[in-house]
Amino acid sequence: MAVLAGCGLIYEYLLSHYAGRVLGSVESAIYAMIGTMIVAMGIGAFLARWFKDAFTAFAWLESIIALVGMGCILAIASVIAISYSLPHIFSEIFNLPADTVLNGYVFERLQEWSRFLPYVFGLLLGLLIGMEIPLIARIRQQVYGRFLENNAGTIYGADYIGAGIGAAIWVSIMLAMPIMQAAAWTALFNIIAGLVFLWRYHQHVRFAKLLLVCHVVLLVFFAFVLVLGTNWMKNLSNVLYKDKVIYSQATKYQHLVLTERLSRNQPNAITDLYLNGRLQFSSVDEQIYHSMLVYPAMLASNRHDRVLIIGGGDGLALRDVLKWPVEHVTLVDLDGQLLNLFGNDVGDYDAPEKIRTRLTALNKHSMSDPRADIRIADAFLEVEAMLAKGERFDTILIDLPDPNHPDLNKMYSDYFYNHVRQLLVPDGAVAVQSTSPYHAKKAFLSIAKTMKAAGFGYVEQYQQNIPSFGQWGWTIATTAGKSASQRIRETNELPVPSRWVSKEYLLASFVFPNHFFEQVNTIEVNRLGSGTLYDYYRQAWQVETELYKN
Repeated sequence: MAVLAGCGLIYEYLLSHYAGRVLGSVESAIYAMIGTMIVAMGIGAFLARWFKDAFTAFAWLESIIALVGMGCILAIASVIAISYSLPHIFSEIFNLPADTVLNGYVFERLQEWSRFLPYVFGLLLGLLIGMEIPLIARIRQQVYGRFLENNAGTIYGADYIGAGIGAAIWVSIMLAMPIMQAAAWTALFNIIAGLVFLWRYHQHVRFAKLLLVCHVVLLVFFAFVLVLGTNWMKNLSNVLYKDKVIYSQATKYQHLVLTERLSRNQPNAITDLYLNGRLQFSSVDEQIYHSMLVYPAMLASNRHDRVLIIGGGDGLALRDVLKWPVEHVTLVDLDGQLLNLFGNDVGDYDAPEKIRTRLTALNKHSMSDPRADIRIADAFLEVEAMLAKGERFDTILIDLPDPNHPDLNKMYSDYFYNHVRQLLVPDGAVAVQSTSPYHAKKAFLSIAKTMKAAGFGYVEQYQQNIPSFGQWGWTIATTAGKSASQRIRETNELPVPSRWVSKEYLLASFVFPNHFFEQVNTIEVNRLGSGTLYDYYRQAWQVETELYKN
């Protein structure tokens, strides 16, 4: 029971984890999946009474759980891949122009339904797992003749302890595994449990020989999934990207994908980076984004000796900072595998050399610069450690992903910004990536209001169009003296020439449409633990998705 409880909890985590990837809204997907499976387990416990022969029912139950648990994620990925491939298949069948995309009602519904398959399998697995305890209770009573007072305590004790061990195995081992390997290893314990039970109580099980054959087939399927499952998943996931996938890897913290496409207007192949399915940069226009992040803050800072970059694990902001006369640049990012991919040699990670060569050429080998100090750490905790050591910085750049996950929400909180402010010298400046002022206006405004609440003296926002993202925004703040825009206005010329920006170009980016800030008084500050910004962001993109569909 302890082993099966651990397996059941891991299946719950596996489906929740994958549902978060598929559906995008990680927190909602995880909570909904856990709730679905718990309710299904309750229903399964009621349904177990339908089976008169507890021995036979339990023996077959374990083989079915192993099959569903091992194959459900592969099945979900296959259906999603098919739903997204159908428009292209029909385009080829009817010889439509290459730029014609079929997006009719049928295709949209298929894609929408396929994305909710994790809940269907969660419901099914929950029903099956819920039957285990009632059946085992009946088996124990028949075998040992023990009544409920002893039977229930033993079973539920083993169940709770096993679930705790399963949670520990998931966090410490399986979370970093390819998801198909994690599913396969979990299913193996169900198969072994079924075989042990069959060996011990085969005389009570009907169709025991047939069941033994089924377990052998499951072991063969396990071997195939273990060896080939990861590649199958990569190939199926690649269908979701419009360009050719050249690298796909699930790190401990996120799923990263690199794609490439050829263009007549570009001498080199265009490289795009996706994290958890969301575009992070495209090599065709990332220089616009990073120039807009780096130049305003560097121009607004009186000195540039010490610079701190929070996030920016691709090394592209670091590349642009190193063009300035800096003495020391500290970069803090959580994902060591991502840093390794972009040229950081610290840590035991094995990134393909061909991919590393491409990416380090893009960031000009910035990670290897002797002025760069790369730290693999949680920036939320590292900032506190820096304060304890008395570190101070002339310029701080916060280049984090959008607040699309509850874990990222704290990195945009008043608590975190207050600590960042204490790291900044009085005549320095801090710039923050602040999502889209067009698509997520409330989230954009909340970031500035939160920084103001954290004690910054002057807080301003600016925007620019990035072809790959659309209209994008940043927030810049100083603690004393003059605002960032005033400091930029008093600059005679750019100390470091840029292909993309000029003084006039930067100042123009501080201009917003009339009445853009009229609702700022209704916007809430993102307090630590409140989830305000995450809610603003999630609601904005849900509305955007619905508008796109309509």
